Amino acid sequence: MVADIEGMLADLQAESDDLDAVLGTATADVLATATPAEGWSVGDTIGHLWFFDREGRRALQQPDDFLAGLDELAADVAGYLERHIAEIRSLGESLLPAWREERRLIIEALREIDPAVKVPWYGPPMSPMSFGTARLMETWAHGQDIVDALGATREPTDRLRHIAHLGTRTRGFSYAVKGLEMPDVPVFVALTSPSGEEWTWGEPSATDRVAGDALDFCLVVTQRRVADEVPLTVEGDAAREWMSIAQAFAGGPTTTDESRRGL
Repeated sequence: MVADIEGMLADLQAESDDLDAVLGTATADVLATATPAEGWSVGDTIGHLWFFDREGRRALQQPDDFLAGLDELAADVAGYLERHIAEIRSLGESLLPAWREERRLIIEALREIDPAVKVPWYGPPMSPMSFGTARLMETWAHGQDIVDALGATREPTDRLRHIAHLGTRTRGFSYAVKGLEMPDVPVFVALTSPSGEEWTWGEPSATDRVAGDALDFCLVVTQRRVADEVPLTVEGDAAREWMSIAQAFAGGPTTTDESRRGL
């Protein structure tokens, strides 16, 4: 478990470093560039990662305080999100240093926490391993928003395995968060990794299947693309339904556009 956590944390740092490289010098014009999330800039997106890394560290180190803050969110979701974006925009030129420092601190907190504890969050409590994986997924998914905004490119890496694994594990959540019942039908997932390996989940004998490039699967389960926009092979009614509602991140039910502001 410790070795797995260390590997995940190394990948989380590497994912952040790659996003930093996409940003480059991050001039004011770059940070002001609009993203696919209506009303959100590149700077807002980085600030979103900073804000929830900070909240994540609070969940790790001060879980009672974090849980008390959930009452504020539940009482006024719109107000909470407005205050969150206002706080981000108040950082000004300190935004990027604040994000880098908060990422360092949350990785340190994840390294120090008992791997057996359950960490509270906006969805079900998670193990530190799953919690760190979720932060990696958020970094990668919001990084995609920034890549799309800037017309940049980034090479996919085998770090996508973390996100693909989370995507398969959250099939049930994708239904539950929308108030739906998941069909009792297994779905086999077979993905080709960036390095050419095959990654699989589920029973190979299942007739419902999702197959294709790991990048495309990750884009769909993080709602950065809809299934019809990518060349995934999706066979069977249960598999098609899952891919139409897949949601690998915590928070309320979202559409693809709304998810770009996801937690």
